[in-house]
Amino acid sequence: MILTRRRLLTLAGGIPASQVLSASAPTASARQTVSPVLQEDPSTLRRIARVIQEYDEQGDHRTGTDTDYRSAQWLAKHTAQAGHRAALEPFRLMRVDPGPSYVQADERRVYGLPMFDGAFTSERGVVGRLGAAGGATEIGLFVANLMAIVAEAEPIDELRRSNRHKALIVVTRAARPGLCPINARYFSQPFGPPVLQVGSEEEEWLTQAASRQQEITLVVQATRTAAEASNVVAQVKGTDADLPPLVVLTPRSSWWNSAAERGGGLACWLEAMRAVKAGGQTRSVLFLATSGHELGHLGLEQLLASRASIGKQAFAWMLFGANIGAAHGAQRMTRLQASDDELERLAEEAMTRAGTKVDGKLPRGAGPNGEVRNIHERGGRYLSLGGTNPYFHNPGDRWPLTVDIKAVEQYSRAFADLTRVLAERKQPSAGAF
Repeated sequence: MILTRRRLLTLAGGIPASQVLSASAPTASARQTVSPVLQEDPSTLRRIARVIQEYDEQGDHRTGTDTDYRSAQWLAKHTAQAGHRAALEPFRLMRVDPGPSYVQADERRVYGLPMFDGAFTSERGVVGRLGAAGGATEIGLFVANLMAIVAEAEPIDELRRSNRHKALIVVTRAARPGLCPINARYFSQPFGPPVLQVGSEEEEWLTQAASRQQEITLVVQATRTAAEASNVVAQVKGTDADLPPLVVLTPRSSWWNSAAERGGGLACWLEAMRAVKAGGQTRSVLFLATSGHELGHLGLEQLLASRASIGKQAFAWMLFGANIGAAHGAQRMTRLQASDDELERLAEEAMTRAGTKVDGKLPRGAGPNGEVRNIHERGGRYLSLGGTNPYFHNPGDRWPLTVDIKAVEQYSRAFADLTRVLAERKQPSAGAF
């Protein structure tokens, strides 16, 4: 998809979604009483499909926007349908509202999106020569492949901090054409020069311009607006209030509709919620669906600040991460990240009972991705499920094209079962770590 100025202004809230044409993307030890999980239930498949479809239809899920607010209310209603009461815990932020942002050379102008943790320009922008990032030109060009996008532009962190360039252009080259925004890991502490992100369709043109060190104009406009977002929180009390809780977490915000990126995790989160009930298990379970994912995990950081000890003292954190059950067969890879052998083993046993598995596991001791990174940094126990997606951060990540609903259902059964198992464990086994 080519990201037009109209689409960008919609992202910024400048044009009502109803006035914008549809996107051109495709539309189309465990408790002894635990028994093997039942085979797939058609009603569960329908329920999961409805959750993902409704989430997709809400629009772009940027933190602190009207869509984000409505989506929190929607998720609270689904929490009630799962048998529990949700609270919306608000937090404040300075939302980035993009203005007209583009690169222009001669008569050609291409619109893009600012990086949300960098500086911005005036409407006059920056005029200078374009060259390869790290060179001697005023404006640097960097092509971010999928690994760089997943790594939140870490390969150019040092360059951005050096202020070698007055501005940067980042071409996002992922598995599918289009603009795939990079998460603003340092949203709360912006740094470096203005950075404009543009879609992969512009790579050839910009690379040629950089080879000639052509003079260009780069405009990266945005304003910061006081706003509010919310985490959706539900606590299911166990029979032993002295035990630290099990925390079940999933992010609920993103750049676009994000049917596969976020939908599978939300569906699994709700199914795990259905697996427990107040007073029905030994350990309390705290369910969190956080906003601010794309902004340095802002919602989770706010929650950890308000519950200072929970990061390390929770019995375990279980994260439903990105792209659970994303479609596209052999291109899909699902990975488990676990802080210790016991959590990894229990997860594998639950997946075996549900007839599913993962394709890879995080080596013990390696730093994890996603929200469990924040828990890892605090010394907590964690387990996360996530995967790959050809439409990762792409506007084309839409229901039903990008979702394998049966895969989502299998993982939801496995991890609902695991939620029950973990809620009955009184302490980690000896030698778990």
